[in-house]
Parts: sequence; structure tokens; C-alpha cells
Amino acid sequence: MAGAGASGRDKRATAARLKTALGGESGAAAAGELRALLERVLAPAAGPGGGGEAAAEALEWCRCLLSGGEPWDSFVQAVRAYDPATLCGLVWTANFVAYRCRTCGISPCMSLCAECFHQGEHAGHDYNMFRSQAGGACDCGDSNVMREAGFCKRHRIKSNSNVPCVPKDLLMMSELVLPQFIFSLIQHLREGYNEPALDLPSEKDLHKILQVLEPHVSFLEDLTKMGGAMRSVLTQVLTSQQFYKDLSSGVGENACAKKSHEKYLIALKGSGLAFPEDKIACGMQEQGAGTSTLAVQGLAGATATSGQGDSSDEEDQDGSQGVGKRKRVKLSSTTKDQSIMDVLKHKCFLEELLFWTIKYEFPQKMVTFLLNMLPDQDYKIAFTKTFVQHYAFIMKTLKKSHESDTMSNRIVHISVQLFSNEELARQVTEECQLLDIMVTVLLYMMESCLIKSELQDEENSLHVVVNCGEALLKNNTYWPLVSDFINILSHQSVAKKFLEDHGLLVTWMNFVSFFQGMNLNKRELNEHVEFESQTYYAAFAAELEACAQPMWGLLSHCKVRETQEYTRNVVRYCLEALQDWFDAINFVDEPAPNQVTFHLPLHRYFAMFLSKAVKCQELDLDTILPDQEMLMKLMIHPLQIQASLSEIHSNMWVRNGLQIKGQAMTYVQSHFCNSMIDPDIYLLQVCASRLDPDYFISSVFERFKVVDLLTMASQHQNTVLDSEHERSMLEGALTFLVLLLSLRLHLGMTDDEILRAEMVAQLCMNDRTHSSLLDLIPENPNPKSGIIPGSLSFESVLSAVADFKAPVFEPGGSMQQGMYTPKAEVWDKEFDPVMVILRTVYRRDVQSAMDRYTAFLKQSGKFPGNPWPPYKKRTPLHPSYKGLIKLLHCKTLHIVLFTLLYKILMDHQNLSEHVLCMVLYLIELGLENSPEQESDEEESAGGQERCHDSWFPGSNLVSNMRHFINYVRVRVPETAPEVKREPPASTSSDGLASSQNSGTAQVFSLVAERRKKFQEIINRNTSEANQVVRPKTSMKWSAPGATPQLTTAILEVKESILSLLIKLHHKLSGKQNSYYPPWLDDVDVLIHPEIPRYSHGDGMTAVERILLKAAVQSRLNKRIIEEICRKVTPPVPPKKISSAEKKTLDKEERRQKARERQQKLLAEFASRQKSFMETAMDVESPDADIAMEVATSEQHVSEAIYDCVICGQSGPSTEDRPTGLVVLLQASSVLGQCRNSTEPKKLPTTEEEQIYPWDTCAALHDVRLTTLQRYFKDSSCLQAVSIGWEGGVYVQTCGHTLHIDCHKSYMESLRNDQVLQGFSVDKGEFTCPLCRQFANSVLPCYPGNNVERSLWQSHSNKCMQDLVQEVEDLQEQLGTFPSETNLSKEMESVMKDIKSTTQKKYTDYSKSPGSPDNDFLFMYSVARTNLELELVHRGGNLCSGGASTAGKRSCLNQLFHVLAMHMRLYSIDSAYNPWRKLTQPMQDKNSELISEELPEVPVLYRDVSSLLLIQILTMPQPLHKEHFTCIIKVLFTLLYTQGLAALSVKCSAEDRMAWKESGALKKNTSTGEKSWEVLLGHVISELSKGKIYEEGETDELTVVNPDSVECYLQQFCLPFLRITSLLQHHLFGGDLPSCQEDEEFTVLASCLGLLPSFQSAHQFTSASCLDWPVPAFDMISQWCSELASFADRHSDQVKALLIQEPKWDLPRLLQLPENYNTIFQYYHRKTCTVCTKVPKDPAVCLVCGTFVCLKGLCCKQQSYCECVLHSQNCGAGTGIFLLINASVIIIIRGHRFCLWGSVYLDAHGEEDRDLRRGKPLYICKERYKVLEQQWVSHTFDHINKRWGPHYNGL
Repeated sequence: MAGAGASGRDKRATAARLKTALGGESGAAAAGELRALLERVLAPAAGPGGGGEAAAEALEWCRCLLSGGEPWDSFVQAVRAYDPATLCGLVWTANFVAYRCRTCGISPCMSLCAECFHQGEHAGHDYNMFRSQAGGACDCGDSNVMREAGFCKRHRIKSNSNVPCVPKDLLMMSELVLPQFIFSLIQHLREGYNEPALDLPSEKDLHKILQVLEPHVSFLEDLTKMGGAMRSVLTQVLTSQQFYKDLSSGVGENACAKKSHEKYLIALKGSGLAFPEDKIACGMQEQGAGTSTLAVQGLAGATATSGQGDSSDEEDQDGSQGVGKRKRVKLSSTTKDQSIMDVLKHKCFLEELLFWTIKYEFPQKMVTFLLNMLPDQDYKIAFTKTFVQHYAFIMKTLKKSHESDTMSNRIVHISVQLFSNEELARQVTEECQLLDIMVTVLLYMMESCLIKSELQDEENSLHVVVNCGEALLKNNTYWPLVSDFINILSHQSVAKKFLEDHGLLVTWMNFVSFFQGMNLNKRELNEHVEFESQTYYAAFAAELEACAQPMWGLLSHCKVRETQEYTRNVVRYCLEALQDWFDAINFVDEPAPNQVTFHLPLHRYFAMFLSKAVKCQELDLDTILPDQEMLMKLMIHPLQIQASLSEIHSNMWVRNGLQIKGQAMTYVQSHFCNSMIDPDIYLLQVCASRLDPDYFISSVFERFKVVDLLTMASQHQNTVLDSEHERSMLEGALTFLVLLLSLRLHLGMTDDEILRAEMVAQLCMNDRTHSSLLDLIPENPNPKSGIIPGSLSFESVLSAVADFKAPVFEPGGSMQQGMYTPKAEVWDKEFDPVMVILRTVYRRDVQSAMDRYTAFLKQSGKFPGNPWPPYKKRTPLHPSYKGLIKLLHCKTLHIVLFTLLYKILMDHQNLSEHVLCMVLYLIELGLENSPEQESDEEESAGGQERCHDSWFPGSNLVSNMRHFINYVRVRVPETAPEVKREPPASTSSDGLASSQNSGTAQVFSLVAERRKKFQEIINRNTSEANQVVRPKTSMKWSAPGATPQLTTAILEVKESILSLLIKLHHKLSGKQNSYYPPWLDDVDVLIHPEIPRYSHGDGMTAVERILLKAAVQSRLNKRIIEEICRKVTPPVPPKKISSAEKKTLDKEERRQKARERQQKLLAEFASRQKSFMETAMDVESPDADIAMEVATSEQHVSEAIYDCVICGQSGPSTEDRPTGLVVLLQASSVLGQCRNSTEPKKLPTTEEEQIYPWDTCAALHDVRLTTLQRYFKDSSCLQAVSIGWEGGVYVQTCGHTLHIDCHKSYMESLRNDQVLQGFSVDKGEFTCPLCRQFANSVLPCYPGNNVERSLWQSHSNKCMQDLVQEVEDLQEQLGTFPSETNLSKEMESVMKDIKSTTQKKYTDYSKSPGSPDNDFLFMYSVARTNLELELVHRGGNLCSGGASTAGKRSCLNQLFHVLAMHMRLYSIDSAYNPWRKLTQPMQDKNSELISEELPEVPVLYRDVSSLLLIQILTMPQPLHKEHFTCIIKVLFTLLYTQGLAALSVKCSAEDRMAWKESGALKKNTSTGEKSWEVLLGHVISELSKGKIYEEGETDELTVVNPDSVECYLQQFCLPFLRITSLLQHHLFGGDLPSCQEDEEFTVLASCLGLLPSFQSAHQFTSASCLDWPVPAFDMISQWCSELASFADRHSDQVKALLIQEPKWDLPRLLQLPENYNTIFQYYHRKTCTVCTKVPKDPAVCLVCGTFVCLKGLCCKQQSYCECVLHSQNCGAGTGIFLLINASVIIIIRGHRFCLWGSVYLDAHGEEDRDLRRGKPLYICKERYKVLEQQWVSHTFDHINKRWGPHYNGL
């Protein structure tokens, strides 16, 4: 038999031999041989020690043996043929892009791989793409998790039926080899594991082992991918107990196996999991010891020994405390089943494999292998059971893990696959006690971090809570376990088991009580806390995840009558737990002062189940409510939270730092509110509806600490509150009452009504995007609850209440997103301030909602002033909560309302409009909800008797409103004004006076009495409790030791609530007798009281509305109101008051005046700003041309005057003190991106579409220059073309000027300014001091007038010849080097700036580096670039005409002066002056041929526009208009000839002959020189002399008729005419004429003076513009002869070099596909061409389509990352990149970058940055246009504000 090191062929032979042997008779012998071979090959010693080769060798053997000597690939194919692929089951790891379709999903966790998603039909479904956080698996084909309609094409067919049976011999070897292979893997794992020493965990060693084993696990993974047949073999091997017993028990002679078995036992022990043999011994001591929960629970075989075996965190933390014991004893009663103890006796490979997977903290490879097996049904069940059985062990490992995050993700990766399946979860629950295990594990986990609660009674508290500072909570380590629990509770069958199991419910409530009262805040009273703890994040997260989400899960199964029993169970155990809690914290009746906890999960469980019981299960509320005493206790803590919220907002907790505000905000924030504030308020509503209303109301005011404020006296002392907080606390108390009485969220609203109310509230605060609305509407945290985001009800409600505002684009403005804004009728009818107050996180949002409401009323003309919050009708109360109405009809509340109305009327301090608003709201609520029973008219005798103890006769607000109160006895400080007054005689006309004098000594002492009575009734038996209560309450009311003595004074009041309201109306309106009862004029008002005019308005409207409602409800009230109004003069209030009233009137007037003054100032300011905007910005107003003052009316030459924006002085620019324009120089390759096709290029989204840059303008110009340089003299080549198509310098200005010396000092100050600017001052960057536009240089203004006006006026009569001569003479003058003035220095420095703006490679084209020809070429090309770009900005032609759109923004004139000054320094040798060649026939033709050098470029090959610039810029400045025209005329003749030559090459030989002859005939006519036919004929005949036409035919013009020739020539000349016209416009002023496109040629020609007199268009030909300086035929012959002589040498290149002006299209960005997914799918997996890896952040250039790695270190070159590098190569420093994974665009400009935004929006007009929501995105054409516009116009720097340096790292 071959040895282990055998060659491949030997291995195959051996394998084949064994396979046949096994099939034959000698099977047993062969099996033995195979086993021996495998033992040797797979021996663990060869593993880690022998390194990679041994492992590879072993795998090689396995492959051979499995395939039985066949080639491996063909074996794989064979096995795949038997795959019943009904499930996809593709497993992925974190960061994989997957899809989730809510329309098709049954489980909320359903996910699909991209392939299955795209193959399924999900169009129009509610789906999104997401990046997997923890990894997952594709559910396609699994009908337990998703609906079959969503399956993809591959998994739709139920193919089990037609898959043939697997032939026995195919997998025979696998069944023998795999058990040993898997066992060897387990041995490796056993060998490699060393129990980490306590101090240093050996993570490194673990990683090492895992690396060695990687190939083994990968091999297994490959096997799973072979399909169903192989998976079932694997399942068999993994789950067979026989194999495991034979191989792994360690019994047997193999020493190696023995050793590994020992290691395994040690590892089990070390994990605190005893082996079954030791179990019985420990089980006995257990009951008495009570050391470990798990011991009692019998979970996962943990025993009493576990305490020692594991580290100390398993020990009981507070063993000394009785409470710890009690808690644990309670747990032991739930012990279910001792048999759970046996779990960790591993019975098969799968179990031990999972054990090691956990031990090694879930290595990714192992997890993937275990999950890849899941499509096999038997495996799935076995694995799930194994997983459950190891659950406790998982929890322990997780707690100890250092990488708990990664581990959590991997655990969930597995568990979500197992527990999302209802069938499976149910089975495991029944067979493996899944619920018991989970609850107990959670309980055990939390027990490790408990601390003593300090709530209430610090010393004697027995309650323990979790410590939020522990890592367990801080890092959310509990998350995987809780998430599994929530997941299984979402299955009805499992949840039912839970709700039926009393023991489990008790344990669970026990668990919840650990969170009750956690993270207690104590108010700092003296100094600010030193360290702000951030534990509240952990606390809120824990309550939401560990308590609220399971609660919502359970609630979702309590929806129908049949489930009443469940609710009763939960409520019962919840109340028991609450009772225990009250006992444990030693709570009697008063909460401890200055402490608050926001966490009361038990209260909230109780509240939510109550709500559910009434809403869905039709339970009678009273049957499940506890007794009065319990209700009184229950309401205390939620009420404490409401009061504390108010305190926090009143800044009473500032010394606790910002975090306390954070808690108050989180408590009401949208993700928490329906698990926190809503249940709290509901619970208070329930308590209020069942308790004595007077008691409840007085408790509220006491809790809010404003009892002392509620006195009629004008002065008072508050013992518990500083006066600066009184007002806001009073506002808080009243607002809370309004919330409590108005909210109907749990009291009768349907789900749709709730959704609508929530949505309206959010939309009223601000317009919202669709996604932020989804986020802000508190949805039920449990995914199966029904209101899922994006559900049908959401969309339909949204369309009912809101209008969609599509995104608008102001170029230069910010990018808007699609927003929803409330419809008008919503503002009109549904705006509910109460709901807004409840839902605002920031107080400013309430203001924002009111402002928007005000704006709506103004706009719709409903109300002009400042309205008050409108009163909104409420949904009717559910009958169970009718008791809530009693609050509105109790005397205590009426006394408070009366007192406050009185105080407001008397202008006492600390009252605000908000207080009045809330008081009126409460009165109105009372009138709306009046109890029917009291008959209004009968003043029964009972009424008389009842009034002895109080102010009001009854408790009905309707009747109490009219009750007059005459005298009130108040306790006041002696200093108060009330004391001085004589008390009136008690014999008052009112019989009630005497009783009142005694009865109303002090309002609230009475309340205290009532409370005392109330407590006595309740605490009859608990006498000691009474002892505690009495002193407390009595103490409260008489303020002991108050500094000024309190005395009793009697106040004469003589008012009723009605009279106070009417007086208030007078006060608010500022007029006496302003109220007139409306029903006197119109009786209908009483019948239809709902009048629209009362629904919006201010305080007066509110008062009128209330009085009307009072009158409607009772005839007596109506009569009394009329009476009060009849007393024309209102009753005179005490003297003091009148002065106060006068004061308020004065105050009002003063305020009015102040307001007017302010309006005036604002108006003035606005007009100033407007005038600034006109001057500074480009407002087209004629008087605003600052810099370019064009004085058209003045004939004489005027010097240009400039304003310096720094020093503010005006004056001309002089040699000594030059002025400069603020300019931004930037290199630009926009021109180079023009293409000569009108079809824009698309961004490639498949492998076939690629973009090649050969047809761009830049590429063609480059090729041309290189070709010229090959054949002609270098210096001459460099004047025959322009560069700057790529990397040209573009100069732009904002039009503001400044003195150059001022600028220098400005730069100095910027340099010393330490503020972080967005630009780099060292690079010369700054922002314009006036308009803050970005700039980096200053362009000096040339002294003298800007525009040569006089020369423009005079038409010269010189003949052409003279002018030509003059031009030549002018050029001959050498440019003298200018004298050293400041101006010339500045010009030089700006030239340096221009040069350094672009990279060297874009300026050096000469063969000899540093030659002056280079500079020469560069300078005139700068002018060319700027002219061409202006042309592009005008849309590529000059049809629009008009002054330059960049009128005063143009700096070309100044730029020309700078360039001309520098170009004059280079003299052109007169022999080479192109001007000569254009205007004089040459004498000596042979001189050139003699010289050795390369010839000069023939004139016909030269670029005419370049020649124009060379001519103009080498003339002395300023240039005369006539010389300019002369140059143009001469150049036009050359251009025309070039056109004819190009045309002649294009036509066929026959046509050429024809033209040649027809031209010859007309040659001698008078107009011969101005007829293109003649000239064309001449050109053809001249060129025929060379070998030009010999080559094969080129592309021919289709039809060569005269019209098409004329058209061709015009098109050929147009680009030149456009550039020239622009140049003339900038040099000499004058507007550009506008015209139609077809007449552009004629208009421009006449504008330039080429057309002698404008002829009528029909007989016009382009040739009539020609004006030959010398006989045409001579010139043409001379030019053509140059070509002919060139053709003799290089006939192949002659045609290629003839100038062909192709029709350039405007520069465009690449066209993007409609749907973003197209881009994403192609690019996000695409490999980078440079480093061949898939980039982490892929990006694509939108200019040229190059794919780059953003921030990728892989593609870094000399410290430049790839995007920055590409931006320099492709855009000369400007790059526009689309980030594939984020859908946003970033701009790189030089050394800075900015996020531009996204051009892809979803169906609701929103961006989806980073693809967080993963909704389908569609191109937004307008945005893309804006982007393109900014790119072409080079305005990125000005429009985008947020720039940052990129340090070459992008």
C-alpha cells in the first residue's frame, strides 16, 4: 500500500483499488486498510506541527479517496446532478449586499441574495437593499419564511420528484472517509485549545489553530456546496451517535486519541460544565447551598462546582444580602426538569463541533460551514436542538469574550436562521424547553451585574437593579440573547406557551424588575457634577430591547377575545412584582424628593396589557384593576417623571449636566415614546379615572411644587421652589393636565386615527421627507405588529393629510429634497397643539408649529394677528375611562382655575400668556365634557348645604362658573398690600359671606385635610403607616419658620368665573365693554354653536368661544352673562389694580411703538441689503457696472475709476498704486472633453460598453501637434496650434477690485488669523472681502481707459495696403522691457501665478525643454482657452448676442494686457513673421530647400485662431480698431483657402475635374477673387501639382452642389468668426448682435467689418467677405506650393494634416442610467484594474468613466491616492466622482474636496446617502444638469460651501 507521501497518480490508483475492493467480497479487509491509511494521513501530529504541506497532502488524499480515483471535478459534477435544489441557502458574511422584500416576507428577517432577488418578480413590491451587519442566508425557496410568489426562477420548481436516486457506489467512499476526516478536525480543535490563564487570554494561539484548520473547513464547505446528496451524507456523519462512540470515546489502544479525549474533558471542566459522571455527587449539596442560579435551574449541566471552575463573576455578588438569597430561592421553585442536566454529554460529532465552535468564539469559517448545511432538513432540526442545548454555554462565553461585538453578530447570524422558522421554533420549544432555557439564561446573565437600588429609602432598600455602567449593558452584550427571545416570541404558538406558563411569567417579571428604577438620577443642588455619566444610553437601550420589545411581541398575540386569559395572567404577575417592588424599596406614600428614574418597565407592562385588554379583548377594566391604595402607589412614579420633565426644562437640573436633558429628550423621542411616555400617561389616566379627583388634582400641583403659588394674594412664599422657576413649573403642571385630559391615544382612538394624529403632529412642526416621517412616527417596535413602515395605511394616510412638494433646484441654492407639507384643511381642522407638545423633543418645535400655523392663517386670510393654539375636538372616550371626566368637574380644579384667572386679571407676577391659554383650554374641556346628570336649573337645597366646606356649591363646572365668590381669606406675608386694608363688615348682603369667612381661610389646607381623610380611609388597619403620614402632610402646608411672618388677610373678590372671563376679554382687547353677547343679535348662534369664525384666533376669540359654550349649556349662564355685560361700567376693582391696569395699557402702547420702530429699522436694513446685493452680485441693473463703468454717452476718453473693496476709496489704477481684479485661476480640462459626436457617451454598466478617449478634442489636438513636430521645425510648430485644451488656465472674477497693496495686507491678516478656514492662505487663496467668493490671485488693471472709445468712433479711410504695412511696422517695434514699476511687478507675479496654476506637463510641449517658444505658446493659449470657454458658456454659438453674459464679471480685457505685455518681450524674427507670409508673395523660393533643418509649418496647416491671437498680442497696446480689422481680413483669406483645400480633398476625382474647369472659365471675371468657384478651381489646380490627390479617396461629401459647398465653407469659418467677435467685444466694447442660427455667419461677418455693406441675404455668399491684400491667385499659389513640396516627401500625411474643423459638441458629463441599481450591481463587485482587488470604496469618474479606489492604499502612488491622482490627470485638478456604495458625488478641486450630494433620488424625491435605506433610486435629471452646469462653468468653488482639505488621501 502506498505511503502518505505518494504522488498524485499513486494516490488515484490506491483510491480506485480500495473502491473496487470495498464493493467486492473482501470489503471488511479493505475497510480496515482504508481506516489505517486515513489514521496515518490525518494524524493530528502532522497538523499544526507539520504546517501547511501536511494539511494540503491530507486534503489531496481525501479528494482522491472520495472520488474513488476519478478526477475531482468530474466527481463534483456527478454529485451535483443529484441535487434537489429547492432552497438557495447561500450563506453570506457581514457587509454583503442582500435584499429584503416586505411584500413577500412572512418573517421580518427574510432576506434574499442579489441573484435570487433579481430572478424573482418583485417589481412594485416594498423591498429594499441592505448591507448585512451580522451575515445571513438566502431564504429563497423556503416557504416557512417567505411567500412562494417571491421565489426566483431557479427555486420555484419543486424538483424533489424528478431527481433520480443516488447510485450507491457514488458516495460509498464518502461515507467511510468523512467520519474520520471530521474526527481529525475535532482532534485538531481539542489539541489546539489550552484553557487560557486567568490573566492573559491566549487569543493568539486560537487564531493560529484556526489558520491551520482553514483548508480543512474550506474543504467541508466545498462539500456542502455539492448539493443535497453530499449534504445528506454529511448530516448522517455529523449526527450519527455510533460513529462518535467508535471514534471519539478515547477507549481503545490509540494513545493519541486517549490524550485528545483527556483534553476534551479538561475543556469541559474548565467551562464550568461538569461531565455527567460527577453530576450526581454535586446535585445533593446543591439545594442547601444556593450558590448558582444555573445549578438550581439545572441548566446546561452547570453545578455547584461551577463557582470554582470559572472565574469569580459567576459567584453571587451580594451573597451577604438577604435579598440575594430570597431572589434565588424564588427561582428554584421554577425548576422544571433535572434531565436538562445531561445536555453536555456530547453524543455526536455535530454536538462536539458546536461546542468547539463556541469555545473558539465562533470562527467565521466554522459558522459558514454549519449554516451551509441548513438546507438539509434533518440537519436543521438536529442542529437547532444542539444549539439550544448549548445556549447557556454560549451566554457564558459571550460574557467573557473580548470581541463581544463580532461574536454577537456571529451568534445572531446562526440563531436568526433557526428561530425565524415558526415550525422549528415550536418543535424546539416543545421538545427542548427552549423558553425555560432562554428566560433563565437571560436572568442568569443579568444577575452578574446587579447593584442595590438607591431609590426611595437608600438604607433599607432591598431592591436590586442592573448597573448601567457595566460592560454587559454598556456594550449591549445581552443583545443576541434578547434578540433571539424577541424572535421566538413573534411566533404565535411559542408566545401562547409562554403566556400560559405561570412559572415562566413569574421568572420573566422577576427579570423585568431588575430594570425597574435603574439609572437613578439625583438632583445636584450645590455644585455642578464633575463627570457627566453617559450611562443613560445603556439604560434606555436596555429597557427598549430587553423589556419593551418582548412586551410588544407578547401584545401582538393578545388581539382577540379568546386571549383574555393571557392578559389576566400577565397583569396578575405584573401586579405581584410591583407589590414586591414597593415593599422592597420601602414605599409608603411620598416619593423621595429630588430623584427620578425614567425606567419603570413593570408599570409599562401593566399599562400596555390593560390598554390591550380594553381595546381588543373587551375585558372589563375594573375586574383587572387593583384596589385604590395600589392605584395611588402606581400613579406616584409616573407622575414624578412628568414633574421632573418640567423641572428639567425649567433648568432646575442644570447642575446635573447635559445628560439629564438627553434623558428627558430620549424619553419622548419617537423610537421610545410609545414604550415610555405613552404608557406612563395612559397609566396616569387610568389612575385618575378611578381615584378621587380632588386627591389627584392636588397631588399633581403638589408634585409640580406650585401649591404655594395658587393663592389669591399678590405675594406668597414658596418653600419648595425658587421664584424664577415658578412660572415654568406652573405652565408645566397645567400643560400636563391638558395632556392628561385631552390625549386619547389609548382611550378610544383606532390605529388609523392614531397614525393620522401622529403624522399631522410631525408635519405641522416641519415639512418632512418621507423617510424622516417613517422614522418619526412611533411604530410598534415589534416587526409583526401591523403598522409596518411603508404599509398601505401609512401611504394612504400620508396622501390624505399631506401634499408632496417635489424637489426644487435653484442653481447655486441648496439641493432641496422631496418634502411633504400639510394640506390646508389639515391646518384648518386637524392641527392639534396638544399632540405636538407631547411629541416634541426640542421645545423650539412647538414654536415652529405655531409659526407655521400663524403663517397659514395669514395666507388664507382666516386670521391676521398672532393666533393662540386652536382648540381641537377630541375622539369620544371609551366607556371604561369615563371617570377621567370627573377631574374636570371637581372643586379643587375649579378653585385653581378661578384663582389663576383672578391672578392674571390682577397682573400678579409669574403668570404668562401660556398659563392663561392652558386655563382657558381646561375650562373649555370641562364645558365640552360636562356630566349630563346635574340638572342645571334647579338650585336644590342640597346645593346650599354642600357649600359649607368649600368655595363652590357643586362639582359641575357649568353651574360653578356662575357662582359668585365674595370674600376669600388668604395667608400673606405682612409686607403684602392686602394687609393694610380694613376687612369689611361681615354683615355682607350675601348670606354666604359668613360661612365663607370661616370656610375659605386657605384654599389648600382644605386639600390637605381631604388627603388626610383619604389616607385614613385607606390605611385603617396599617396604623404605623398613619403615624408616618400625618405629620408629613400637616407640615407641608403651614410653612414653618418662613422669614416674614404670615398673617391672615381677607380679600374682597366679588367675582365669578364668568365675570372674570368677561373682564379678561376687556383686558385682552384693551377696550372697556369690548364683549357683547353674540346671541343678542343672532339667536342661531346658540343652536349651531360650531361657528368657523371662532375656530382660529387669539385669546379674545377663545374667551368668546367659552362664553358662548357656557351660554349654550345653561340658560342661567346666558342670563348672567347678559347681566354682567349690562353693567356698563365694570365693577371697580381695588385702586391698586387700576394703576396696574394703566401700567399694562402703557406697556401695550410702549410695545406697539417699539414694534413700529423695529419694523422701520428692518425695512431700512432690507433696502440697504438690496442695494448691496445689486452692486455685489450680478443683478442685471444698468447702474451696477462698478468695475466696468461703460460711459457710452461720453465721447471723450475717460479714465476708468475703480472702487477698492478693502479701503473703500475710489480712483484710477496707476503705475505706482495699481488696482487689481479679484480673480480665481484654475486649471481646466473641460474643453478637452468636447467630443465630435452629438450623441453623449453613456457610463459603462456592462463589460461590453467601454469608453475610449480617442475622439475627445484634447486627444485630437495632441495627435496633431505630435505629427506636426515630426515633420516641421519645432519653433514653427509651436505657433501653428493652441494648447490648453487640457490643463488650460481659466480666469474668472467676481468683478470686485482692490488696491494691490491693500490686498497684501489683507492676506497678511488672513495668515495671522488662527480661525480654521476652508482654504489655504499659503497657496495665495482668499475670499473676496466683499462677496466672499473664493479667489486665489489679483489681476492688475491696466491704467488708462478700459475701452478705446475714440478709436472705435472714427472710421478710417486708409486703404488695405497701408494698414497691412502699419501692422507690420508695429510688430517690428521691439517690446521694450517695461520700467520697474509696481504695475509691471504685479503683472509679472500674476503671470507666475497663471503659470503655476497648471501642471508642468500641460505647459511643456517643445522638444528642447525651457525654450521661450513654450512660454509664447502657453501665453496666447491662455487667451484662447478663456475665449473658447466663454463661447461654451454661451452655448457654443453667439446667437444670443447681447453684452457678454459675464459682463462685469469678465476679466478678459485685463488678462489681454498682462499677456500682451509678456508676449511683446519675445521678438519674432522678421524672416519668420507669419504676417509676411500672409501679406507678401515671397521672392526667393529656394532658400528653404537648402537649409538642413526641418521646414516651417506650411501656412495652410496653421491654426488661424492661434495666428490671430499671436498677431494681436504682439502688437503694442492699446490696439487700434482699424489694425484689428485689417488683421482679421487678412486671416480670413487664409482661413477661406484652408476651407477650400479641405473641401477639395473631400470631393471625388470627377467632381474635382468639374470644379477645376468651371473655375477656370470664370477666372477672369471682375469678381473672380470673390467667387468661391473660381478660387476652388484654382486651389485644385495648384494642389494637383503635388502628389496630394493620389492617395485613395477619402470620405466624400454626399452631394457636391453649390449650396452644400457654401454651407460647408460657412460652417468651416464660423468657429473663427465667433472667437474673433468675442475678442473684439472684449477689446473694444460694443454689444454682440443677436440673431437666428442660420444667419449667424452673416451677422458676425458684418459685425467684424468683413462685409463691406450688408447685402440682402439671398445673394450672399461667404466669398463676398474676402478682401485680398495682394492678388488672390498669387497668394494661393504660394501657399499651395508649400503643401506640394511637403507632399513630395510625405504624401501619406498631407491630407491628415489639412485642418478639418470638426463640429465639436459642447462638453458633457457621461449619461447615467435611469435606475441606480444598474450602476450599483455592475460596480460594487467590480475589481480594480490597478490592484485587481474589489475596492472597499469604489468610485467612478463621471467625466471619463474611469473606475477608481477611493482612499485605497492599494493604488497609492507617491503619497497620492487614486482619486486625487485621477482628478489631476483627467481634469487638471478637478474630479467628479460617483461613490458607488454611497450614491453621492464628491468633487475634488485641487487640494480640497467637498460632498456635492446625490443625483439619484428615491420615489419620494429623497437622497439615500450611504444607501442606508436601500430603496430603489432614480436619476434626477435636473440635479444632474445642475452638476454639469457647475462643472462647465467652473463654479464648484463658489456654489458649494463645505470644502475641506483631502491631504491627497482620497
